[in-house]
This record gives sequence, C-alpha cells and structure tokens, in this order.
Amino acid sequence: MIESIIDNDLYKFTMQYAVLKKFPKAKVKYEFINRGKTRFPEGFAEELRKQVKLMANLNLSDAESTWMENRCYYLDPSYFDFLRGYRYNPDEVTIEQNGGDVSVHIQGYWYRTILWEVPLMAIISQLYFEMTDQKGCEEAETIKIAQEKALKFEKLGIKLADFGTRRRYSFKNHERIVKTMSQAAPQTFTGSSNLYFAMQNHLTPIGTHAHEWFMFHAALFGFKMANFLSLQNWVSVFRGNLGIALSDTYTTQKFFDVFDTMFAKLFDGVRHDSGDPIEFADRTIEHYKNLRIDPKSKMIVFSDGLDYEAVEKIQNHCKGKINTFYGIGTNLTNDVGVKPLNIVIKITEAMNEGCEWTHTVKLSDVQGKYTGDQKMIVLCKQVLDIT
Repeated sequence: MIESIIDNDLYKFTMQYAVLKKFPKAKVKYEFINRGKTRFPEGFAEELRKQVKLMANLNLSDAESTWMENRCYYLDPSYFDFLRGYRYNPDEVTIEQNGGDVSVHIQGYWYRTILWEVPLMAIISQLYFEMTDQKGCEEAETIKIAQEKALKFEKLGIKLADFGTRRRYSFKNHERIVKTMSQAAPQTFTGSSNLYFAMQNHLTPIGTHAHEWFMFHAALFGFKMANFLSLQNWVSVFRGNLGIALSDTYTTQKFFDVFDTMFAKLFDGVRHDSGDPIEFADRTIEHYKNLRIDPKSKMIVFSDGLDYEAVEKIQNHCKGKINTFYGIGTNLTNDVGVKPLNIVIKITEAMNEGCEWTHTVKLSDVQGKYTGDQKMIVLCKQVLDIT
C-alpha cells in the first residue's frame, strides 16, 4: 500500500532533518489513537503487520533523491546521503488486536521512528476500507467531484494544497485526486504535503513542523519553555526557510505570548489547526498590528478539517486583511461516499541521552483534541495557567 519512501508528508522529513541536527540521541514512543472508536475486523492486526514488514523494502530512488535535492533546497546534501541509506525497521512497530480494538505502538530513536506516523495511518485507513469491503465511488465519479471542487476553489481566488495522506481512502484515489485537481486548476491547486504526489504532478511540497516538535521540547525543557525553544531551534536549523509556525500545541494564546517581534518578523506566518478559524484570524491580525507588523505581509495557513464552505467563509473574512493558504485533507482524499476514520498517531513519551522517559502532552484550542497522560495534562494546565 506504500509504494515509495517519499509517499509521506514533507514535515516528517524536515523534522527528521532538524532532529538529526539537534537531538540525534533522543528516543520517543508513539501511540495510535482511535478517536472515532472504530471497530476493526478480525485479522486486521495480522494484515497490518504484513504491510509494515513490506515497508522495510523501500528506499530512496535516484530520481526521488534528485527531485528532493532540487525542490527541498533547505536540506543539506549530508541529509540526502543519510536518507539514501535509511530503511524502515518493522521491529520498531508493535501491533496487537483484542476483538475490534487495535493498538499500535512505535518506539526507538526519534530520527528513525519519525517517518512511521503518516504512512502507517494511510495503511490503516486503506486496509480498513478494503477489509470491510466498503466500496467508494466509481473512478469517473471521483474525478468529476475533484474537477468540480477545483473549479469552485478557483473562483474564490485562493491557493490550496493537498494535506490528505493520513486518512485517504486509498493510494490510487489519492493519486487520482491530486492529478485531477492540479490539471483542472493549476493556478489554485499549487501544492501537496505528500512528496511523492508533489513530484509526480510538479507541485510545491508543503510543510514545516508538527505538534510533536513542540511536545518533545516540553518534555525536555518544560511547558513554559516549549514554544520559545521550539521556535528558536527551528530558526537555528532552517535560517528563515520553512517559516510557517504551528500555533496551537499549548493553546494559541500561550503561543502568541512568546511569538514576539523577533519571531513574528522571522516567520512568514502561522498555521491554524484547531478552534474557531475566524477568531484565530482576528487574533493573529491583531497580534501583528500590536507588534507594528503589517498583517498583509504575513500569512495564515488554515488546515483544520476544511471543506469548500469553511474555506469560503474564512476567505471572505480574511480577504484584504492577511494572506491565506489552505491545506485540505480528508475532504479531498476520502470523499468517496464512505465515513472516513477519525484516527491519529501521537508522540506519547520522550527522552534524551541521560534523561528519563517523560510523558508528552498536546492541549490544542479544542479540548477534544487533547492528547497525553491525564496527570500531565492537569500539570500542564496548572503550569501554563490554562483554565
């Protein structure tokens, strides 16, 4: 189900690069979280293990390496030497099943295990629909839907990208959607978080960092320093490139408390991933104004469960106030008539050399997206004075 080592989201590779630079001896644990309480069919774990073992055969091809070196100019040549030698190690992944419940745990050096999350989720999603025999729309219908979406988005005058690897219906459907939309509206559909499909369709690969970058820093350095040190280390590695900062790991308010003039000028903008997008936009615009920075020189990347109606509402509100970009996931790659899975894989514990394992926490701007040990969540809210 995973045909290429770069059938993965860009931010996993950019974070892997940063981890190699900053925390080469760090170890982490990840856990599969079944938010939607989906019941998996008998034998699911066994089939998932087979797919995971097959991933050990993947390697970076010469063509993929050449393309990445040209497009991902912010990564050093030494990283591509590393990536050409990288192989997935299935021993890092433990999969169990008890009735309809499936557990997946990942453990190992952070620089190695960081690439598992996205393709594993893509496999879980596709395998579930195959094993439960849930047939989606016919190919012609999915192409028609994608074309119609592309043209509607084009009329809004926006820029958008595919962010749909993790919960896609299938690899083939993902491939079909990206190709169709990039051809139907090339000035609007300009990028993909997925490196493989960006390469295949001559799109810009999109991505910077994920919540785990901030969660790891909190585990090592404390909740009060997490946002500051995460941003500082990112800047020290990428020197102004990849300048969209994720804002909601420990609530947007706490993020803006440390997103001072220096960071606000260094970063090109921020990404919204939870909470009300209109409120977030207003808060972001006000923050830039308070720092005497023209909001029209900055950008918000919206990426939280978007569809056309949500994008239209956000764009109408933000137009003329701040630049916008949209990353749309499940609504693009799993709009085939089945109910998409509500699943995530999150980092749960972290340690650096000479340290003990520490639980990680993500609070977000929506309580339903909280992840982590309950005692640590309570401690985090106390330390950061979040009511």
